[in-house]
Amino acid sequence: MRKIVILIFNLMTFFSFSQTQVSADAYKNEIEQWHQNRVKSLKSETGWLNIAGLFWLKEGENTFGSSKENNIILPIGKADEKLGIFILKEGIVSFTTAANSNAESNNTPFAAGVIFDEKQETPIILSHKNLRWFIIKRGSKYGVRMRDFESDALKNFTHIERFPVDEKWKITAVYEAPEKDKTIPINDVIGLTTETPFGGTLRFEIDGTTFQLDATLEGNELFIVFADKTTGNETYGGGRFLYAVKPSEGNTVILDFNKAYNPPCCFTNFATCPLPPAQNRLAIQISAGEKTYGHH
Repeated sequence: MRKIVILIFNLMTFFSFSQTQVSADAYKNEIEQWHQNRVKSLKSETGWLNIAGLFWLKEGENTFGSSKENNIILPIGKADEKLGIFILKEGIVSFTTAANSNAESNNTPFAAGVIFDEKQETPIILSHKNLRWFIIKRGSKYGVRMRDFESDALKNFTHIERFPVDEKWKITAVYEAPEKDKTIPINDVIGLTTETPFGGTLRFEIDGTTFQLDATLEGNELFIVFADKTTGNETYGGGRFLYAVKPSEGNTVILDFNKAYNPPCCFTNFATCPLPPAQNRLAIQISAGEKTYGHH
């Protein structure tokens, strides 16, 4: 009888261990798949690795091309010497293609017209050779964001270093929704401050110590920009990003720091990333998620 009891106990222990191992492997596979999708997004046509320029427009005419005579100067060989002219007038941007050059919109020749107006539902993207460009607005500033499908950053990309996946960093937080609609100021790398919809506060424990993070709201998702004691050392000096699903009911949210990732500014000098607000600078090492990349 004693032997049977011992055998049953050993079998139960084995199956319990096996189930735990299967669960751990499934979680690691989930994070690995998430990371592969993340890399695929970075390398895609709309990813950050091909961003090769950001040129702020002045009111009036802004000439554009590879000649040094232009207001916006592109690398030689990437574009014609005189590619065209941007005209910024009271928040509306027009573009006229130079007579001896060519630009396209959706594979159709583009001669002249408005390419940015806040009333437009879809921004107009223009192309020339391996370049693509469109207009962005930041505060009261208007800029030309440039993609280069032959950029060095895209060609030289290999991988992003990460901390080992550890399920201890998948944390259940208590969500405190704002009592009323409000905004919080978020600073960015170009020195602008934007009043951003406040999503709520997340409180959680790590090794018995309570921490909290403020989130902004993007649809039904909570967006968090945070820094910790790895910031500027193992991880990017401008902090990292993390998304969480806003609860439709209840007051708990899963914060999975294994999915903490680098802002676009870690990959290109031509992004306008938000910075962690003071209250989101954690006095702990979050040894999870992406490490810094390249020279950043």
